[in-house]
Amino acid sequence: MNKRSSTGSGIQPLTSQQCRSARAMLKWSQVRLAAKCGLSEGTIGSFESGRRVPSSAKLAAIRRGLEAAGVVFIDQKAAVTKSGPPRQTMGGT
Repeated sequence: MNKRSSTGSGIQPLTSQQCRSARAMLKWSQVRLAAKCGLSEGTIGSFESGRRVPSSAKLAAIRRGLEAAGVVFIDQKAAVTKSGPPRQTMGGT
């Protein structure tokens, strides 16, 4: 699999999980996201499933499309508080 570390424009890379989550928050189908980004549904599907990592230009287009719809991506390091990173709780305990 071809992995890229950034979009080439100083923007943090977009992960497949971020893409799926952002799309779910917007209640968009892969078809709708693809249309908003000017890409194919196959590109979105392959990226979200982990089969492929799109080119940096396509990743940037996906990110721009999501951001234009109101999604805000934050840097995880910037979200760490003085007492450490936010804790996740697991169900059952």
